Amino acid sequence: MRDPATTSELPTPALVLDLPAFSANVATMSEALPGERLRPHVKAFKSTALAQRLADAGHERFCCATVKEMEGMAAAGLGADLLLANEVLDHTRLGRLVEAGARVTVAVDSDETVDSAAAGGVREVLIDVDVGLPRCGCEPDDAGRLADRARGLGLEVRGVMGYEGHLMMVAEPDAKAAQVGKAMELLLAAHEAVGGDIVSAGGTGTYAANTWATEIQAGSYCLMDTDYGSLGHPFVQAIRVVSTIVSISAKGWAIADAGLKAFGMDHGNPTWPDGDVFFCSDEHTTLLDPDATLAVGDRVSLIPAHVDPTVARHEQYWVVDGDDRVVDVWPIDLRHW
Repeated sequence: MRDPATTSELPTPALVLDLPAFSANVATMSEALPGERLRPHVKAFKSTALAQRLADAGHERFCCATVKEMEGMAAAGLGADLLLANEVLDHTRLGRLVEAGARVTVAVDSDETVDSAAAGGVREVLIDVDVGLPRCGCEPDDAGRLADRARGLGLEVRGVMGYEGHLMMVAEPDAKAAQVGKAMELLLAAHEAVGGDIVSAGGTGTYAANTWATEIQAGSYCLMDTDYGSLGHPFVQAIRVVSTIVSISAKGWAIADAGLKAFGMDHGNPTWPDGDVFFCSDEHTTLLDPDATLAVGDRVSLIPAHVDPTVARHEQYWVVDGDDRVVDVWPIDLRHW
């Protein structure tokens, strides 16, 4: 059987990546944050093939959310400078990456995570600081003590990390800049006590507002979603889920064969650019089609509201060159843990 040549031949639901849109997003971010000013976040796209294209654009440092991502990046030859921007309590798999020649840095925010890093063979850490998001991170005034503990165990402390994730969706630019500034005041105060060359923070939602961090951990900008798209960023939508209409109701709706298992739903329903989405169920999305514009067998494109968990539900990107012609397939090879 020959490979699909166009999106009309894809098995659905299918995650489709528009190569010109993706390339435009990479170029836009590379101009704003060249080289080491950007540490792309692998959790957003989970593909070493995609990561290689970011490395080719000059971004050779990456951050990851899972040990599996770290292992996959190192195995693909992308382990020059990997940050696990997350706490774990078993660092032995990461220690094996260090032994194999990868540069591995981990986030730590407690005595337990510091001790585990040292015991597991990791040699470099960032002190993760709470800057307002109710998630991981030590109190800013405890960062210096943790850094001292880490150095006492023979670890190199490269600096600090703080994620202002609670500010990603602040829409008004001046309000965003002011709130990000307050969050970064906490991080910079911790950095003064910790030392090191790195102040790592930010994401796609604050990449332009955060002028304090030495590196920004953005990832969603590559592919985008309707949540970030609502903020007026200079990035364009580069992925969609292509689905097939499998049923039509005379009551005014059409059923597509992509449902809850094809989308990250924590930020809401996917969007149908040609009409309204009624609701999603396990394997279906119900589209409102009162004018009967759709027929059984038609293909529709649905735009995810949240890119990261949507990507994790698929095994590959079907890459198209600005139209419906499939030009490549990029495995999504960094899923799971």
